[in-house]
Amino acid sequence: MRTATILGWLCAGLASFSPAWSQPYPARAIKVIVPMQAGTAGDTVIRIVTQKIAANIGQPLVIENMPAAAGFTGEERVARSVADGYTIGAMGDSMLTVMPHLQTHTGFDPLRDFEPVSLVASITSVMVVHPSVAAATVREFIVLAKSHPGALDFASGGIGSQQHMAMELFMAAAGIRLNHIPLRGASQAAMEVVSGRIPATFVALSIAMPFIKDGRLRAIAVAGKERSVLLPALPTVSESGLPGFVLAPWVAIYAPKGTPPTVIDRLNREIVVAVGDPVVRNQLLAQGLEPETSTPAELGLRTRDDYARMGKLIRASGIKGE
Repeated sequence: MRTATILGWLCAGLASFSPAWSQPYPARAIKVIVPMQAGTAGDTVIRIVTQKIAANIGQPLVIENMPAAAGFTGEERVARSVADGYTIGAMGDSMLTVMPHLQTHTGFDPLRDFEPVSLVASITSVMVVHPSVAAATVREFIVLAKSHPGALDFASGGIGSQQHMAMELFMAAAGIRLNHIPLRGASQAAMEVVSGRIPATFVALSIAMPFIKDGRLRAIAVAGKERSVLLPALPTVSESGLPGFVLAPWVAIYAPKGTPPTVIDRLNREIVVAVGDPVVRNQLLAQGLEPETSTPAELGLRTRDDYARMGKLIRASGIKGE
């Protein structure tokens, strides 16, 4: 009798908890850690897309910007979070494929501590110069740099930033050397060129576009595979004399290692649906961002390939972390 009574209590207790266990994912808010400053191109991508996902799934996606320590703080938070799908990370490619090569202690392994979910968008980068620079094309800029060896500077958002790596690739392809002036973020790098204090930079089109329109920056070429719909007359770097040159920074969603495959698949489906929405696509394109999704496996392969490619460039160029 006593044993039967105890078993009855246990069964009743388990039954009372079973609805919580069986709730489909997601049953509550999802935290999205963004290891980038608010207002950057990558942050803009995530805010546009997560707003649509939240509307579709009926649960909020709460963004938490954690740009400290070059984003490592935010990335480590994602890696160490409970692998249940309620904390995910939105990361720019350089955070996983560049910066780990420049820091010996990151607190996480970029290739082992995350579950790839999906690409979200790639960022259209554009090479710009101050209007006073005597170059309107890639070829003219290369000639100018070769005629004044070591005299031209370029700005970036910091060592290992997307702007820095784009110019390193450009210099290697063109056979020139410029002086690197690392600053605190892409916006500051752009403003230094707008002011005329630094001649050139690569920068996200979303940042550069207002200054290109009002004539305070001169666009030289687009760094991606194709021309931008916002500047269709502007050639790519590859078209302009450096065949094969492509640097298209991307933003993607990752989850902590060990997140269940069913959760990864659900997140992937929701991202694909949101990015494919015509309104979302137009919002991204208007910001100079290229909508782009993937399977988890495709994102994993791209992360590994770019990690290897950037590591090779960093070693060849002798780039050292700060």
